[in-house]
Amino acid sequence: MAELAAETPKAAVPAVLANVSRRAVLGGLGAFALAVSLRDRAEAEEKKDEPKKFGADGMPHGWRDDPTIFVAIAPDGTVTVTNHRSEMGQGVRTSIALVVADELDADWSKVKVVQAWGDETRFGNQDTDGSRSLRHFFQHFRHVGAAARQMLREAAAKQWGVPVAEVTAENHVVAHAKSKRRLGYGEIAAAAAALPVPARESVALKDPKSFRYIGKGEIGLIDNRDITTGKAIYGLDTRLDGMLYALVARPPVYGGRVASLDDSEARKVPGVVKIFQIEGAPIPSEFMPLGGVAVVAKNTWAAMKARDALKITWDDGPNATYDTDTFRGELEKAARAPGKVVRNQGDVDAAMAKAKTRVTAEYFVPHLVQAPMEPPAAVARVKDGACEAWACTQGPQAAHDRLVKALKLPADKVKVNVTLLGGGFGRKSKPDYVVEAALCSQAVGGAPVKLTWTREDDIHHGYYHTISVEHLEAGLDEKGMPVAWLHRSTAPTIGSIFAPDPKHELPFELGMGLVNTPFNLPNIRLENPEAAAHVRIGWFRSVSNIPHAFAIQSFVAELAHAAGRDPKEYLLDLIGPARKIDPTSIGDVWNHGEDPALYPIDTGRLRRVIETVAGGIGWGRKVEKGRGLGIAGHYSFVTYTAVAAEVEVSDKGQVAVKRVHIGVDCGPQVNPERVRSQMEGAVVMGMGLALTSEITFKQGRAQQNNFDGYEIVRIDAAPEVHVHLLPNPDYRAPLGGVGEPGVPPVAPAIANAVFAATGRRIRQLPIRDKLSA
Repeated sequence: MAELAAETPKAAVPAVLANVSRRAVLGGLGAFALAVSLRDRAEAEEKKDEPKKFGADGMPHGWRDDPTIFVAIAPDGTVTVTNHRSEMGQGVRTSIALVVADELDADWSKVKVVQAWGDETRFGNQDTDGSRSLRHFFQHFRHVGAAARQMLREAAAKQWGVPVAEVTAENHVVAHAKSKRRLGYGEIAAAAAALPVPARESVALKDPKSFRYIGKGEIGLIDNRDITTGKAIYGLDTRLDGMLYALVARPPVYGGRVASLDDSEARKVPGVVKIFQIEGAPIPSEFMPLGGVAVVAKNTWAAMKARDALKITWDDGPNATYDTDTFRGELEKAARAPGKVVRNQGDVDAAMAKAKTRVTAEYFVPHLVQAPMEPPAAVARVKDGACEAWACTQGPQAAHDRLVKALKLPADKVKVNVTLLGGGFGRKSKPDYVVEAALCSQAVGGAPVKLTWTREDDIHHGYYHTISVEHLEAGLDEKGMPVAWLHRSTAPTIGSIFAPDPKHELPFELGMGLVNTPFNLPNIRLENPEAAAHVRIGWFRSVSNIPHAFAIQSFVAELAHAAGRDPKEYLLDLIGPARKIDPTSIGDVWNHGEDPALYPIDTGRLRRVIETVAGGIGWGRKVEKGRGLGIAGHYSFVTYTAVAAEVEVSDKGQVAVKRVHIGVDCGPQVNPERVRSQMEGAVVMGMGLALTSEITFKQGRAQQNNFDGYEIVRIDAAPEVHVHLLPNPDYRAPLGGVGEPGVPPVAPAIANAVFAATGRRIRQLPIRDKLSA
């Protein structure tokens, strides 16, 4: 096969960075680095007299744009693009491929995609979270395609003995107009692959006016047929010869361990191969397994029945008394007292004392679990001093590194293959389940083992979205506008899975809608009281933006009501005139890892999405009794979103969301079809947070078991959704995120609409039956 890069590891071209001497591969804002402290890292960089790194440069292993790594062209002209990010429904396989294909000027019908294995040294950063796949790699993959196109032109020019400037590459054909000679891409690919990769600065990118695929919104999922016909391989679908199956009985309380075990009845279950204990990682457990008892059997059913037959006495450990109702009271107490000041502007106390009116409110968001449709699953084979794993993982490098640690193997003896993910939402960036699979394989002498989590496992033993209490106070002047604003955000931190007993949110959590609140206020103080963690806290789609947006956007509506003002106009007045704010000037040292010079907070863009959705839903129109309109806007992942919702509340207090308008300004849109899809999904997920979903704990144990207890929105509750994509045709402009920003404004818009319909204020999620009382 003639190629620019190989489709299989055996024939792969070495991962050589064309101009590595000018672009060092730098470590950056990985999970642990975030947990330790972004502020400390920034100070350390300053001491070393090194410039701070942003975007993909600031991520572990940075980025690559070498076409010999990512593009292969077969003799028949088939172009194979290697996708290095995890596909979990967001369409990244398609989007990356269309960027490469556009700059390559390839015929889309001849393009296919293969999935990269976990190898960040070769492929650059592969941690698929933070809404940054295209944000970080759009320009780099443009270069991949353009460099490959240039190499094809150079090879043809050399073969024909003509100047390269006279050779064109268009729609899968290289041509020389003067001599009327033409070659298909496949015919010249072998010669092109033998050429050196051109220096990055010498590669000419297309004029966006010539784009065929980028920004057009006409490309569906490249693997849609396989997905819809059941041919696609997810983590749960992996099959290997001689494979065994495993489940784990894990401690029901975080930090617990096995006190005693009687497995005599379990061993009698037909098909059981081995039962053994897994040592749990001590708190903080990071991404390592919780421990417990593993059952390996010849089929999953036998493993399930044997696990049920285990008689285990648990030592519940330090979190045995964790009760979310009691803990909420502790959070409320902390939120009502001064906490660590994370932003202070003006003199809030003096302004509050002089205010004509004072408004106080508290908002509560419970624990949530990601609950992807495909629970965590992995297959591993540990044999002959090596490990190979197949997993639905968002972080293949993280999985690789934890396997190295758990198995004590050399790094080059561990390989992680990435399958499709049936949803992720942050859960599958933590590879504890991959390590469990490998430990099971190791325990049975090297046979491949599929480790499956049931839905109950997923809900009982997850990495939960933090529980939070948000306390807000405002002093209003005679016109009803705030002269003082106080916000205390109290929540256990994600840092608690990395470091012992941290009490404050980390800079990246504070930078998710708290310290970067873009209101035009003279006096503002933001505080972060202490809060301990009693469960594993982890990433959840949009993370801390959820409680911050719910509280702030709900409070704005409350202030508007107190002032006798229209909520939308009041919100716009709070945001103030269009201006660009340096995030660091208001205490946001994180800024989603992006350069504040390239990504200032642009209040004009925030105003525009709010006005767009208001216009879409017909803000200000009369609605029938029992119905109401609500609105909210938010800035997250360097993208601006707003939601306007219309709800209907029945006489029995049941809330039905009838229609939602969601607006998004994410900068240039690479694949509008996927942006639209992500916004639609965000609306439905946000509805679940608003109406039905919560995890509660008693005696350290999650009280929900399956979707009968942890409710997600059913299809019959889905509203009419209108997506407004605000255009930005300048593809030189930096991209924003897409996967997560749609979620935060949904719940406050619904809560505000409920107030408009009923006069009853929602300060606690989920709403459930709170209106029936």
